[in-house]
Amino acid sequence: MTTGPLRTLLLWCPDWPTNAAAIEYDFGLDTPLALIERGEVFACSPTARRDGVRRGLRVREAQSRCTDLIAVPYDPVLDHRAFEPVIAAVEEIVPGVQLSRPGTCVMRARGPSRYYGGERQAAQALLDTLAHVGVRNARVGIADGPFAAEQAAKLRSDQGTDAIRIVPVGSSPEFLAPFGVDLLQRPELAVLLVRLGIHTLGDFAALDILQVRDRFGPDGVLAHRLASGYDPSDVDARVPPADHSSVVEFETPLDRVDQVAFAFRTAADEFVARLQASSLVATAIRIEVRTESGDSRARTWLHPRWFTAGDVLDRVRWQLQGAGLAESGLSSAISALRVEPESVDPAGNHEAGLYGGATDERIHSGLSRVQGMVGHAGVLTARIGGGRNPSDRRVLVPWGDLPPGGEAAVEASQSLPWPGKLPGPPPATVFPERQRVAVNAAHGGNLLVDDRGELSDVPVEFQAPGKAPVPVSAWAGPWPVVERWWDAGGTRLHRFQIVDDSGAAWLLVLDDSGWWAEARYD
Repeated sequence: MTTGPLRTLLLWCPDWPTNAAAIEYDFGLDTPLALIERGEVFACSPTARRDGVRRGLRVREAQSRCTDLIAVPYDPVLDHRAFEPVIAAVEEIVPGVQLSRPGTCVMRARGPSRYYGGERQAAQALLDTLAHVGVRNARVGIADGPFAAEQAAKLRSDQGTDAIRIVPVGSSPEFLAPFGVDLLQRPELAVLLVRLGIHTLGDFAALDILQVRDRFGPDGVLAHRLASGYDPSDVDARVPPADHSSVVEFETPLDRVDQVAFAFRTAADEFVARLQASSLVATAIRIEVRTESGDSRARTWLHPRWFTAGDVLDRVRWQLQGAGLAESGLSSAISALRVEPESVDPAGNHEAGLYGGATDERIHSGLSRVQGMVGHAGVLTARIGGGRNPSDRRVLVPWGDLPPGGEAAVEASQSLPWPGKLPGPPPATVFPERQRVAVNAAHGGNLLVDDRGELSDVPVEFQAPGKAPVPVSAWAGPWPVVERWWDAGGTRLHRFQIVDDSGAAWLLVLDDSGWWAEARYD
């Protein structure tokens, strides 16, 4: 059990989220870039910050400050995936690394400093390692505890060219004292402290800890300890994950889909076998293709159950066919192919039940075979989403994929109010394309609706597509639907329900172009 302060070495890569996104989307590192999450700026590049863009701004405010700003959605998966090679390189020279967040990792300083002959030498070894993997602007802070070490790393990047900042043992309270209370990352506490006249960490640390406990509770005590330089957190080193990826490099680049798929067959078997040896199955994989011209294209594929070797080969084939100019030829020869699991699950969670799962297996096998013959988008499954019209509520996704935004997005769209939506029960048959029909009035001619939403006459005759006119036995409506009334391209129509003399019920719409059948109640 250690009695002294825990010396912590923190490695920080400034602007990591924007740098990772710039590399992924082929932007220059000097591009004014902002990552957007929930309509606000999550991170921005140095070029954007020079024009006044800051974290937390709304998108329009950020774009008004920087007219050349490029806004892309923040992808945490991309953040972690891009940082994985960096942290793997660090673990090769320093064991026991804790990942705080992409771009920042923490480790105990005692072991590396003894091995490399000092704390500064250990920090320099880390910076040299990161330079070999392409990260050249990293910073290192060493202090008593992760909190003080992080402030040391970030302070050095603003006040000097030296990438290493070391706070001597026992000097963390004096080092932290001038900083503002907002560094505690407790906005409500920081606002209250400022109102009380406490602006710096030193002022907060000077308060009696018993009074802090009585006023602010356990979280206030933890914040007080951080401000005092006595960080109670330890370094929880991660266990490096096993590498289950499969990579095949072709000495002679291949320009046909069947050649690439055949050459990757053995690697696909080994990929699945390595996962099975670890009692894992892959429910999502990422396929990266590198071409002879130096381009790299990657895509994530999902599976309704788990990937077999045949499933992996199918996804490789579909991805290459989507990138090619013809069914079997490619626009550029393939020099390397990499497949890695993006989401794994214990194999025990996918074992067949006591009486097997033959029915589900046959369904999946049959659909997968058809999908292999007609293409990835040739077999679709249906989800019910949100919307005002029946056609809007139909969400078709390829077999094995999640809907756009995931199942949560579909469920969220269903729960929205959707004023003006069609009440239940919904029609059983929704036509892929609206069908032209005719509704005749009692005094002849087509039935119309005026600007007040009133019928010009009573509907007496209905003509379905390709059928002779038949009498109308019942009808209801009209119900106006107006979407984007301020836009000339908005939707303005009226809904009707009509039952003909045979008992068939129809959902009709009337717009500026005439009468249309949208669905049928079977």
